[in-house]
Amino acid sequence: MINSQDIKNGVCIRMDGRLYFVIEFLHVKPGKGNTIMRVKFKDVVDGRVLERRFNIGEKLEDVRVERRPYQFLYKEGEDYIFMNNETFEQVPIAHDLITGVDFLKEGMVVDVVSDASSDTVLFAELPTKVELAVTYTEPGLKGDTATNTLKPATVETGAEVRVPLFINEGEIIRIDTRDGSYCERVR
Repeated sequence: MINSQDIKNGVCIRMDGRLYFVIEFLHVKPGKGNTIMRVKFKDVVDGRVLERRFNIGEKLEDVRVERRPYQFLYKEGEDYIFMNNETFEQVPIAHDLITGVDFLKEGMVVDVVSDASSDTVLFAELPTKVELAVTYTEPGLKGDTATNTLKPATVETGAEVRVPLFINEGEIIRIDTRDGSYCERVR
């Protein structure tokens, strides 16, 4: 159990039978009355954001989570098989538990967050930026860079990304896995 005034960003709480991560908290002292904690939670399963208020001293059930590096090996049906880099144990993780799954390629190391008490996987998180090769895109025309126009490009994982006109096939680009946006060309 954890007191409401001890809440910090990244703490995992069990409420109403669901797990939530604290993404934002604020200590509020109104003119009258008791101090309260205004907290924003993110649901571990579906990613919904929830806002709640707690009185100071209110008890909450905290969950101990562990974040470990796992390496992606291969895809088997709808599951993705990952290997723990410390114990070499292989774990299947469902498609919907992986954030940025469209940019996942073999051999990539991801952070897997699991509940320490039951050892169940909560979610897997790719690095915020990954480097992938462009496998197909329409050729850009020389001198067509005056506007901020984007064109579709397919990367080596099969995902489609919007890139600037000067990007050609075979080039390596950096992509933000949170929203799938183009960041920069890697030289």
